[in-house]
Amino acid sequence: MRTMGLMLMGAGVVIALVGVILYFGQHVNYLGLGRLPGDIHIERENVQVYIPITTSIVISVVLTLLLVLLSRLR
Repeated sequence: MRTMGLMLMGAGVVIALVGVILYFGQHVNYLGLGRLPGDIHIERENVQVYIPITTSIVISVVLTLLLVLLSRLR
């Protein structure tokens, strides 16, 4: 039961950090995420479409490496 509680607290911290990044992400863009080569941005008269392919891959790889590292520390 204690392990489950720690996992839930960790997930809560991660969700809070992602929320803070999303909230302030438009104002502070230190990592260049969202403007990487491979991200698709289409702008027309009445429509804007943004597909962050490369950014999604980078975030996925970083999170995967972080979770693998954390699982090996157990």
